[in-house]
Amino acid sequence: MGLDLEYSSGQTPLDEDEKEGLLIPTITTRAELDEFEQLNIQEAQEWIRKRKFKRETILTEQFVKELHRRMYSDVWKWAGEFRRTNKNIGVDKLEIGIQIRNLLDDCSFWIDNKTYPDDEIAIRFKHRIVSIHCFSNGNGRHSRLMAEIIIKHVFGKPIFTWHSRNLTKQDNPRKEYLQALKEADAGNILPLMKFARM
Repeated sequence: MGLDLEYSSGQTPLDEDEKEGLLIPTITTRAELDEFEQLNIQEAQEWIRKRKFKRETILTEQFVKELHRRMYSDVWKWAGEFRRTNKNIGVDKLEIGIQIRNLLDDCSFWIDNKTYPDDEIAIRFKHRIVSIHCFSNGNGRHSRLMAEIIIKHVFGKPIFTWHSRNLTKQDNPRKEYLQALKEADAGNILPLMKFARM
């Protein structure tokens, strides 16, 4: 019996090769997958809590990949690797490395020049990296955790409160989140900033 996933709004389907990377063969449903991924993500959050990261470490391709690896390596063989297929969203697979480099450079510029308020820098980073869609799975959760690391470790501010809501379930918080992302796609970052601190 293989992995039979139901996809809800905002979720990117995995192709068959990506599904083959599942490390836990007993997982057969979305609910089981979500449960195992959440356990792995909690381990990554514990790893983050025990460390202090410098900006020079965070704003690297290596850190972007390492965070994803720590979030999903107990579940997916390809955790921490940029996707090798094109999806219904995100940049072309061959552009991922270039787009990440541009984002990391832009974020350094924003910090150095105080281009935006601290929260806005973290949220703009989150929005850009989820738009790039670096990985086969987990891009939303990865991008939110990256924003939390930036706001806490670069700016020394409290982490965003969106983590207190379950954004994987199809209910009002997820709908609000997806709507805020659409607004950000259209150039209005304010709803996403507001959602992050609700």
